[in-house]
Amino acid sequence: MIQKTWPITEKLIVNALQLIELLYQLLMEEADILQKPLQVELIENIASDKKQLVMQLEQFNQQCGQILATEELPNNDKGMNAYFQRGATAGLLAIDIAEQWITIKQLCIKCRALNEQNGASIELLSFHTQRSLQVLKGNPQRSNTYGANGARKNDPFTHTLILV
Repeated sequence: MIQKTWPITEKLIVNALQLIELLYQLLMEEADILQKPLQVELIENIASDKKQLVMQLEQFNQQCGQILATEELPNNDKGMNAYFQRGATAGLLAIDIAEQWITIKQLCIKCRALNEQNGASIELLSFHTQRSLQVLKGNPQRSNTYGANGARKNDPFTHTLILV
């Protein structure tokens, strides 16, 4: 059965490697943009591109899961490694595809860390923007109090300090 799924898997992994490399480049670009004066439109474009790549990578994951299910292997890293071992046992060139899989995993780890770092930067920028608006509107520092329903309580005292 592996002879039927192997060519599909090779194409999927080559494509996924290209996608994850693009995602990493986007995250690096986003990190660079976040270090410069705020360019909201660029950040929004990158976010949209990232979303598309993530959707394609999720589709790749589903397709790999189907291939692994065909081989009666678990849909995880151990299943992929067993799949590569079966390919090697069947005389297929498994070394290259296994190395590409390792590269994909390594890039995924880097992407996750970079995305968390970028997310923290965006959250910090958002906090500073909200705080600046609070100062301009005359809002006091927001307290972290919550109502009985678990929602944050709004500050009842607001008045505008400056009109532009």
